[in-house]
Amino acid sequence: MARKINEENERIKRLYLAYLRDANRCDTVTVDRAADAILKFEASTGYKSFKRFHIEQVSAFKVKLNAATHHRTGKPLSKATISGVLRANKAFVLWLAGQPGYKSRISYSDAEYFNQNAKDARVAHAHRETPYPTLKQCRHAFDAMPLGSDIEKRDKALFAFLMITGARDGAISSLRLKRIDLIEGCVHQDGRDVRTKFSKTFTTYFLPVDPVYLECFTAWVHHLRDDLLFGHEDALFPPPQMERVNGQFAVTGLKREPYANAGAIRTAIKDAFVCAGLHPFVPHSFRKTLVRWADTHYPTREAFKAFSQNIGHDSALTTVSSYLPVSQERQAELIRG
Repeated sequence: MARKINEENERIKRLYLAYLRDANRCDTVTVDRAADAILKFEASTGYKSFKRFHIEQVSAFKVKLNAATHHRTGKPLSKATISGVLRANKAFVLWLAGQPGYKSRISYSDAEYFNQNAKDARVAHAHRETPYPTLKQCRHAFDAMPLGSDIEKRDKALFAFLMITGARDGAISSLRLKRIDLIEGCVHQDGRDVRTKFSKTFTTYFLPVDPVYLECFTAWVHHLRDDLLFGHEDALFPPPQMERVNGQFAVTGLKREPYANAGAIRTAIKDAFVCAGLHPFVPHSFRKTLVRWADTHYPTREAFKAFSQNIGHDSALTTVSSYLPVSQERQAELIRG
């Protein structure tokens, strides 16, 4: 059934989303999340005009969020998910309070009612240890990957590329061959066409983790350029070309355009670990694996700073605080001497 439409609400939402995109310089994903969060609140009010906003609507909305379940898993929404929805609506109402036609109806303090209670906020933002593979587990999964079809070659080269760069999956999914320099041993992550975090531009030099990874990746690049005749503008890790064969869809080759998102990248990596009998680690977990490796491989401050820049961080402090946390057990050992 089609949802209700409040034309006045649609107009003001359109202005707000344009504000996020053009004035706040938010990316498409952030704007889409804000739009979805605002729609959830609007639906909870029965699509009443935002000019009829009152704090009781917020209280009722919180109750609905806490009782809601995820559309895929059927599990209750996490406190972190609820926090994101509430924060998006708080920002919207703060902006709305300054707009003509809404100033007399909404005060800036009304936005504070979208705050989570202190207990839920602590749960939502608590730091949690995320699993990451050891170098031995990575090598085990890599060795178990088949190398027959072009898709299998691609997936194995993808695994190898993660091990020598620690690049983010969003960036990897958008990379084109022109960004790879095998002579200098690097990848140019240009924010103009590579989906880097905050559209940052930087160069990543291949890490000497294990020669087998560089050999695999180099062979893949040569295969694309020499055997498949891929050009500079073609994808580094291309999607499969699907066509109907004997009445059924089958892979008939590789497309030239990159993936639109990182979904297939994540699936390929998780499957590699699962097929090797390991935990389904995600691509981002490789960054923690590599930071742990770099902590001993680059012992000087300058060398570790260079590694930090290599994975796209402006400060080595970001690398340490994000990927080198001290576990509770290790904390106790260090304090007790």
